[in-house]
Amino acid sequence: MLNVNPFEEKGIQIRKTGTTTVGILCKDGAVIAAEKKATMGYLVASKETEKILPLSDYIVMTTAGASGDAQTLARYMRAEIKLFEIQNGRRISVKGAATLLANILQSSKYFPYYVQLIIAGYDEKPRIFSLDAIGGMEEEKKFFATGSGSPIALGVLEDGYKENITTKEARDLAIRAIKAAVERDIASGGKGIDIAIITEKGIQTEKIEL
Repeated sequence: MLNVNPFEEKGIQIRKTGTTTVGILCKDGAVIAAEKKATMGYLVASKETEKILPLSDYIVMTTAGASGDAQTLARYMRAEIKLFEIQNGRRISVKGAATLLANILQSSKYFPYYVQLIIAGYDEKPRIFSLDAIGGMEEEKKFFATGSGSPIALGVLEDGYKENITTKEARDLAIRAIKAAVERDIASGGKGIDIAIITEKGIQTEKIEL
């Protein structure tokens, strides 16, 4: 969750995905996980928010920050990806999708989308990219976490990650990281953990009860 909120001084509450999301790069795919709490100031606005949004059959985006901004970007990206596929007769690469999103964010930097995002997917191999609110893009070679609970989650990921980790091992590590963040970050929680495992076969989703 980004702490910048120009509406707060006007007394306007914005729905935020409070948030802990993680992405782990594996030898056979990518694992993405997120908890499900959304807040409006001190109010828990939802315990069942979806923070892993599919953009295509092989690319997902996680959300942290203002829910409206993230959902708008997801709709924008789905349309642009579909248009690319129609015009070019092939699917867009994960890096291409991340670059497109970075350009959208950069073009709006004077009126930014209040988000911190992870793009993950599979083309010739699994790939994960992190993006900030004004289009800064970085390809992650191991793992990444976003949102208010990310410092806690990153500690667990640092401790548990190993080279050539499998998606099965990464799934368990992602659950550990999210659970640790939920225990200590008041803006993370909700009714469970959403998981997406992305391989050459596509996206497999799972919901874990807390």
